[in-house]
Amino acid sequence: MENNLPFDARVQFPSHNEPRVWLITAGDSPIGLSVARQVLAHGDYAFLGLAHTALERDERRRDEFDAFLDEVGQHDGWAQRMKTVPLDIRMMGECQAVVADAVITFGRVDILLCCTSQALIGTVEELSASTQTMNLVRDQFEVNYFGPLNIIKAALPHMRKERAGHVMIISGITAHIGTPGLGMYCAAGWALEGFCDSLAYEIAPFNIKLTIFQCSIEIGILTNLVTSVPPIFPAYSPASNQAPLFRGILNHLVPQLPGASVSSESPVTPSPTNDENARVSSIENGPFSAPEVVSMHPPLSSAHLEVLVSETVYAITSIGGHENPPSRHIVGQEGVASVKEKLKTVSEELEDFIQASFAVDVTTDSDPMPAISGSNDGP
Repeated sequence: MENNLPFDARVQFPSHNEPRVWLITAGDSPIGLSVARQVLAHGDYAFLGLAHTALERDERRRDEFDAFLDEVGQHDGWAQRMKTVPLDIRMMGECQAVVADAVITFGRVDILLCCTSQALIGTVEELSASTQTMNLVRDQFEVNYFGPLNIIKAALPHMRKERAGHVMIISGITAHIGTPGLGMYCAAGWALEGFCDSLAYEIAPFNIKLTIFQCSIEIGILTNLVTSVPPIFPAYSPASNQAPLFRGILNHLVPQLPGASVSSESPVTPSPTNDENARVSSIENGPFSAPEVVSMHPPLSSAHLEVLVSETVYAITSIGGHENPPSRHIVGQEGVASVKEKLKTVSEELEDFIQASFAVDVTTDSDPMPAISGSNDGP
């Protein structure tokens, strides 16, 4: 077994009697590639779905996948335990065909890893500004919500027949913590987690497990396709709207990444005497504030992506196929802190609601409700 990996793949997998078969929905994504690398090094089988792409937009991702294929060819036995197929997760027929192909090729599907995702940036008002933006909203749900439903529904009959299987969903803390400027991305995540929480009860009698991985916001955004719609200025300018819109965060971050080339205007460096005006200008002139729809993969290098996803990948391989896996796993201290803060806020809101509800708790056993007059009663 090879030992030239970023960390030892042999010590992070649950014990099992024979190699397992992994079906990874986005095998050309940073998480999909890293998990596939660890799976193959461990001796398991990897069936990789390759997302539909646009040639110019996704050139960097294709280059990373080609480099991975070269790496596979350098290791004995890896190519024999891996297969790649195109997969548009939005199409139920393709999902059914991919599951059937995996079963025919490797005999079964033990672990289904749903890691296909994309992010849509824009306020609710901006996203409803045109037919184009509304179509992007629908596509957000097709990829992030209906897509996982399609592949899960395709895999369930096989897993139910085998009375074994583990479904794993890559989600994020945005699936229960709203973020301004990511409304539709958050909404699709909330919908998916609600579906999965319900599904987990339904499939438990068939010995099928389900785990949701709630990753940090950087994992979901920086490792996948990001699409931004035209902003409405000055209404949603940071000079007049204090909501910390996610567009502004990306406009500050992306131009600083090595290899960044998509930009409507060079970012402005804040001056010591006019920091606020410079900050506003950099947000309004950043790559995600263009007057047209912009789609791109954030230009992180392969090395940076590997470091970014390593904690999530470690959690996936440690939990995948576990006899008694958690139903939800929060990845990283930042996510745990966010969840704790959310729970604190909810607790405070509940206390406020209890105080407000005292006003209606006025009846007692000795003070029955007055009778309601019927329609036949006299005046």
